Amino acid sequence: MIKPASLCAALTAACPWFQQNPENLHVFVEDGNLRSTASGGILCEYEYTLTLIVTDYTDNPDLLMIPIVSWLRWQQPDMLENFDRQRENFSFSVDYLDNDRCDIEIKLRDLTERVQVTRACSH
Repeated sequence: MIKPASLCAALTAACPWFQQNPENLHVFVEDGNLRSTASGGILCEYEYTLTLIVTDYTDNPDLLMIPIVSWLRWQQPDMLENFDRQRENFSFSVDYLDNDRCDIEIKLRDLTERVQVTRACSH
């Protein structure tokens, strides 16, 4: 799975707060499924929920959410194609710790990644 690391890299590149506080970004893959077909080569698809937990966040929430939307546009554009799908698959909750800090949990449901295995023949 490459999307979790890809999203972390995109957030770190776009948000200086993560550059200064990388230990405050926690990533989990949950509720994963693997689908495969019996046709031709070996082809499978991961489907999972990607959960991000940001602890002690002190920056503007827009500086967190906008890079995620931008990443989704590039990595999972079908998630942004209609509002109902966004409502079901992109959710967040915020726990305010005080006036300056909060913990944020973001869930991106039904992310998918295809994997195709090719075999090299040796003689």
